[in-house]
Amino acid sequence: MFPDFFERVIVILHRPENPVNIGAVVRAMKNMGFTRLRLVQPTPHTAADLLRIAHHAEDVIERIEYFNALDAALADAHFVVGTAAIHHPDYRTTDDVRTLAPELLRHAATGNVALLFGPEADGLDRAALDRCHLVASMPTNPAYPALNLAQSALLFLYELRMAAGCGEKAFPSEPRATQAELERLFSLSEEALHAIDFFKYNPAAVMRTLRQIAYRAALRPDEVALLLAIARQILRAASRRGASSSAEG
Repeated sequence: MFPDFFERVIVILHRPENPVNIGAVVRAMKNMGFTRLRLVQPTPHTAADLLRIAHHAEDVIERIEYFNALDAALADAHFVVGTAAIHHPDYRTTDDVRTLAPELLRHAATGNVALLFGPEADGLDRAALDRCHLVASMPTNPAYPALNLAQSALLFLYELRMAAGCGEKAFPSEPRATQAELERLFSLSEEALHAIDFFKYNPAAVMRTLRQIAYRAALRPDEVALLLAIARQILRAASRRGASSSAEG
């Protein structure tokens, strides 16, 4: 096994709606050997609520981290995998979790991998999906694709454990930018594109495409720094142009 890799796999539940499901996810994590759980705006619950489902999982429960915003929970992630029951054509997707698992272990060799699960009722919304480098689903019955939250978490973690236990060699990938670094890049890039009047139609659609390009490129921190410097220079040039136009007027 590769405990260091497991330590860099973070399960994130975005707005979970039922303490029973949270407890069942804790139990699945304990079963599979993972200990890092983050809850974003969860339904109110106590440790006792979780222990009623996840017996003898005090160590996992004590490590739970709570967040008020998804961006904060994802800030130190280097690769974010969203989970979904339905296909999302605007995003890079896969339904082959078994093949994906060794790739995630390679990412976990050098940085944090986040497994992001949405609310039980309707899953991840568009804003959450925009923050995912990849959206993964299980090859379930198309007529009844939605899994219980804990079942989904268990299957993903099982595949990771199997990939590690079967001796997959995790060749380290190059260091990747964190999600927080990428969010700064997306924010400043959007500001720069507005400054040069680039947007001719829906800015959100353009930025969604730019996000997907950046995720596929697997940007390193130094590459993000270069793109940020370009965006800042665009803003400075646009500001100087605006000041010059005002003076001439």
